Amino acid sequence: PVEAEDFGWEASVLEKLRRRYSQLAARLSRIGLIAQGTITERTIELEDKDRPGETRSYGPYYQWTFKEKGKTVTVNLSKAQVGCFRRAIQNQRRMEETMTKMREVSLCILESTTKGVEKRKSRA
Repeated sequence: PVEAEDFGWEASVLEKLRRRYSQLAARLSRIGLIAQGTITERTIELEDKDRPGETRSYGPYYQWTFKEKGKTVTVNLSKAQVGCFRRAIQNQRRMEETMTKMREVSLCILESTTKGVEKRKSRA
């Protein structure tokens, strides 16, 4: 195995990075159900047939919108579904944030534990 000192890294720094990666992986395992998209609450305003000149509101209606194969898809949700779908969307965003952090830590670990291509000397 390659040692951190071989690349000028202190073992304690590399160990902290590995611990951080493990913490992020554990967080990822607890995220729960995920869904992409957004939920929009809509109401419809229509003229009241019984009282001309006045409007009547209908709703609220809930719509979940997401992308699938490059196309926007809209699904109507019941009031009972909204909470579960909102949590799943929040979980998706948390998962993406965690994955971004994991990539950053992974890159640091990989760069510190593998030997890269030698840089050319400048001709100056």
